Amino acid sequence: MTRASLRTRERRRATLRRRLAAIAGVAALVVLVVGVVEPIFHHAVKEVVLPLRHEDIIRQQAHDKRLDPALVAAVIYAESRFRDQTSAAGAKGLMQITPGTAKFVEHLSGGTTFELADLSSPQVNISYGTYYLRYLLDRYGDNEALALAAYNGGEGNVDRWVDAARQKGQALSVDAIPFGETRAYVRSVQSVKREYRRTYRSELGL
Repeated sequence: MTRASLRTRERRRATLRRRLAAIAGVAALVVLVVGVVEPIFHHAVKEVVLPLRHEDIIRQQAHDKRLDPALVAAVIYAESRFRDQTSAAGAKGLMQITPGTAKFVEHLSGGTTFELADLSSPQVNISYGTYYLRYLLDRYGDNEALALAAYNGGEGNVDRWVDAARQKGQALSVDAIPFGETRAYVRSVQSVKREYRRTYRSELGL
């Protein structure tokens, strides 16, 4: 082999080594970028798909009212997607408390200082919402489906549905709820509750 051939081979080897080093550098950079960006992307997607806010208030109120914090989060998700808002029917805040429900809760709890504007406060809104949810669970013997149906469709409707089922010798199941909207609401909350338990165990103190 001539000297020219050896020099050509060495140049090719050197070029190959530089290309391999460049590829390795790019691969390392990709790994670094993915390691930094992926958690941020995952967090951003989670915040859009399954948001969670005010978890400290949720934990505290759920503990005080003997509620599953994942259930409280799921109700807030179903009612407002964790956005402070007022519905066309006048329901306010994260848990969409109507003025009538707020006054009812105030009466039950012995409160005397409630003002409608207070429902914009996450602390007050979640406090009133969890109080009402605990009341409904107690009223319906800890039957979560009935309590959620009443939260959405009203106690009077649920009482009529329960009475109609009893007259037929049946227990009221979710499938037997006559209002399609309420039926879908109960199923949605119970499904989302499982997602909150799986996704936010630490944040919700589970």
